[in-house]
Amino acid sequence: MSAVDRSLVAELSIFAGLTLTELDDALREARSLRFAKNAVAFEQGQEAESFFLLLHGRVRAQKLTPTGEQVVIRFIAPGEMFGVAMAIGQSIYPATAIAVVESVALAWPNSAWPGMLARFPTLGVHTMQTLGARLQESQTRLMEMSTLEVERRIAHALLRLLSQGGKQTTEGVLIDFPISRQDIAQMTGTTLHTVSRILSAWEERGLVVSGRQKVTVRNPAQLARLADAEGTS
Repeated sequence: MSAVDRSLVAELSIFAGLTLTELDDALREARSLRFAKNAVAFEQGQEAESFFLLLHGRVRAQKLTPTGEQVVIRFIAPGEMFGVAMAIGQSIYPATAIAVVESVALAWPNSAWPGMLARFPTLGVHTMQTLGARLQESQTRLMEMSTLEVERRIAHALLRLLSQGGKQTTEGVLIDFPISRQDIAQMTGTTLHTVSRILSAWEERGLVVSGRQKVTVRNPAQLARLADAEGTS
């Protein structure tokens, strides 16, 4: 197995403070993987044998609930760890990871995790911070599902997506990775029909522009006001 080029990761916060020698050591057991669009990196319930660091592209984490509903957990951005099941004491992957565009990731065997934590404490700190942020986001989304009208839930979801991958264009701020209306429905606990109806109404008001797996927010400030407004439907 050829060594992973350290230049691919030297600027990532997860490896901040490591010397070149330490960085090479951290990458010694890593292998580079390329996932085609819609390829599955791992499936929910599969034995967790590796953990990953996304270098390029975007990965959707989704989970099948006990009642058979598909829920989109989040979209993994470049520089983020994913599939770190052993960090939360699990031997299986708790969700399925699917590349939404052609993506490149580094993968380490789970056997490398204890040694890497011992040699590079910043890795553990970064991982715990990442998991903590994801837990906070999950709690926020759960609270939204329990207390907010569906229009406000969708507004909050789009604002989160913009923060994770917004690109300024002449039309507004584009979510710069494929996002379908079904994805938005599965993120907000509603139906595809409802998402389509609300996005169509927002388009008529000039708030968004949406197409096949594409959403541009024309006025993020107005969307934020709608997300925080009371009594919307």
